[in-house]
Amino acid sequence: MNKIEKTNAARLLDKSGIKYELVPYEVDESNLAAEHVAEQLGENIEQVFKTLVLRGDKTGLFVCVIPGNFEVDLKIAAKISGNKSSQMLHVKELLPNTGYIRGGCSPIGMKKPFPTFIHESALLHDYIYISAGVRGLQIKIAPADLIEFTGAQIYPI
Repeated sequence: MNKIEKTNAARLLDKSGIKYELVPYEVDESNLAAEHVAEQLGENIEQVFKTLVLRGDKTGLFVCVIPGNFEVDLKIAAKISGNKSSQMLHVKELLPNTGYIRGGCSPIGMKKPFPTFIHESALLHDYIYISAGVRGLQIKIAPADLIEFTGAQIYPI
């Protein structure tokens, strides 16, 4: 078995003393969907969360962490983040703003902290998966630990 390289997100969790597990998976460059990741992990899609970066018309960038089988509702996202409207950040803007690429965006360790909102269904699980900050590696973490670490707010559908 190859040694798993620790990502910046993993190092930040280590520094905070938060328990987590790094879980590698096979990347398919033509299919970066959360469903593919869940399949590779042998886990329920409801526990594999994706990290989306949005831009609000008033507050600027913010982050939504939602189950892999959900689509973000831009109206709800705007409302919870204190905006009138919001839109997904263009993929070309992801790396310069967050330090991450599509398919490898983690809510932990972005270039600077952005307001973060985690879907309430995360609390239904003992653990969830989020990107470790690179394609092919997930972090398995207790939702409460992720919420505490990121200072995230819980939001309902």
